[in-house]
Amino acid sequence: MANINITLVYSPQPRDVVELPLVVEEGSTAAQVLQACNLPAQFAAQAKDSAGLGVWGRRIPPTHVLRDQDRLEICRPLTVDPKVARRERFTSQGAKKAAGLFSKRRVGAKAGY
Repeated sequence: MANINITLVYSPQPRDVVELPLVVEEGSTAAQVLQACNLPAQFAAQAKDSAGLGVWGRRIPPTHVLRDQDRLEICRPLTVDPKVARRERFTSQGAKKAAGLFSKRRVGAKAGY
């Protein structure tokens, strides 16, 4: 069988990303690749959860067959709900300040539009 090139990506902590270029056999599944490479125990446990794997940002099951140039990602669980985080950012920036999403306002428009 032919070999394919993939990149295994995981993040042990926020703003820290580890990328491992790998050469695997064509037809390998995500689970087989994770077994073949020596990952720290905490990432191997995350990778076994089907919600913790992705290819180019899309969730995949461990049985997904990888293709050439795929980027296999091991995702950490979310620590903050994205909706809550957005509300907190909005509260700190505010609708009337000249920051963030509402920095450009039309003359005479309501705040936030």
